[in-house]
Formats: sequence, C-alpha cells, structure tokens
Amino acid sequence: MWLFVGLGNPGREYAKNRHNIGFMAADEIVRRHRFSGWKADRKLMGEVADGEIAGEKIVVLKPMTYMNLSGDSVGAVARFYKIPIGNICVFHDELDLPPGKVRVKKGGGHGGHNGLKSIDAHCGKDYWRVRLGIGHPGDKNLVSPYVLGDFFKSETWVDPLVDAVAEAAGDLTSGSEVAFMNKIALQLPVAK
Repeated sequence: MWLFVGLGNPGREYAKNRHNIGFMAADEIVRRHRFSGWKADRKLMGEVADGEIAGEKIVVLKPMTYMNLSGDSVGAVARFYKIPIGNICVFHDELDLPPGKVRVKKGGGHGGHNGLKSIDAHCGKDYWRVRLGIGHPGDKNLVSPYVLGDFFKSETWVDPLVDAVAEAAGDLTSGSEVAFMNKIALQLPVAK
C-alpha cells in the first residue's frame, strides 16, 4: 500500500495558489484513476480517497491542517494505514525548479519548504518527493506572496503538468521514477 500526499492549504481562497499545486495533482490522480470520492476525516486531519493504480492500493491524502502542519496529518494517516515511510510519496511546489519541470527524489532536506519540514519532523526524511517546479520570483522577499498567489492565466503549463503527473503516477509505485519523469517531459509543452 502507498500513501500519495498532495500538499496545499485548505479553503477556496487558496485553491489556485502556486503553493497548492500538490492538491491539484492529488485531485487529478483521484479523478483520472476513478478513486473513491474525497472523504473528510477529523482524526486523520485531512481528506482521503483510495483506489488502485497498476495493481497497487493507494491512499491519497490532502492534509487540511494548512501547509505548516502537514506532518500532523501525514503521520496520522501513515500510522492508521500502517504505511512505511518508503511508501509515502509527497507532491509539492518547488521554487528551485523552473515552471513545469518535475524532479523525483527519495529523502533529502526540506529546502525551506514548511510542509516538508513538518513531514520530516513527524515521519522522518526517507519518503519520496515529487517536486513540481513553479519557478522563483527572483527575490527572497517576494517568495511568500508569490507562492500564496494564484497562477496567472498565461501560465498555460499548469493543467498539462497536473494531467501528466496523474497519467504517469503508476510509475512511482513500481520504482520507475525515471520513467515517470520521462513520460511527463514528453507530454508537456515548453513552459513560458
């Protein structure tokens, strides 16, 4: 069994924020692979859906704790379903990647990302990270309003990226992270 976690902030006002691209990926995985509908669970502090991709049982989580406390929910779900840390895959925004670029890695640092910092504190660091590039505003003083700002209509790479991530998600559970990244790269238009 695997746990896919989309990071973001709950609430309609955050839905189209750059920080919520993890939620967008989780929503598309659930939709595309016809998982159960989202169910709010107070004990697990999030919304969960479950289904199967490529023969693997997967629970998808959107923590409803706000980004900085994501680890509370991720830890609760991992314990409840007895999912080992090596079978947790977190989809999150990444400032240090150009818009539309994707990188997958296991373990590592949080790079200043408060959601990852919280997960590290509750679960350890040896989980998979799907880093979804949103670009950097160019000045560290602009980071907070940038990640909490909505994607511009001109950022036409967002929907194709989220679609490609959902389409290739099965490669993550089979240990083919390189195949996952290659499939996404082949499906995406060049980001502008």
